[in-house]
Amino acid sequence: MKVHVLRLAPGEDLRLSLEAAFAALAREHGIEAACIVSAVGSLSHAVLRYADRAAGSDINAALELLMLSGTLSPDGAHLHVSVADEQGAVKGGHLMRGCIVRTTAEVVIALLPGWQFRRELDAATGFKELNARQLRTPNP
Repeated sequence: MKVHVLRLAPGEDLRLSLEAAFAALAREHGIEAACIVSAVGSLSHAVLRYADRAAGSDINAALELLMLSGTLSPDGAHLHVSVADEQGAVKGGHLMRGCIVRTTAEVVIALLPGWQFRRELDAATGFKELNARQLRTPNP
C-alpha cells in the first residue's frame, strides 16, 4: 500500500478533486484501486444523497467534515461523508458533486497496487457495485 496526501483549498469541489486526483495517481503509479483512509476539513456547501433517493439534498451552511470513506476506481467512486453544522448536528450520506471546501480539506488516500476495483451493475441491487480483484500476490 502506498499513501498520497491531498490538501484541497477553499472553493474546490471535494468529489471532483478526489476523482481528478485518483485519475492522475492511476496514470502516474499504474494503479486501478484506492481508498480513503482519513479526511478532515470544512465545507461551505454540501450535496448528500441518501439511500433510495435519486438526487442529492443541498446543505447551505458552514460544515465540519467529520468523516469521509469509500473506494476510488477507474469506473467511478463510491464515497460516504459525515458533516456537522454549527450546532453539532450530524448528517451523512453519499458524497455528491457540489461539496465545496470552505477552509481546507486534508485527505489521505491509500493507493492499492496489485488490486483492481471495478464498478459493475449488480442485478440483485440494480446499482453499480464494487468488484474487487487481486491482480498479483503482494510481496511479504
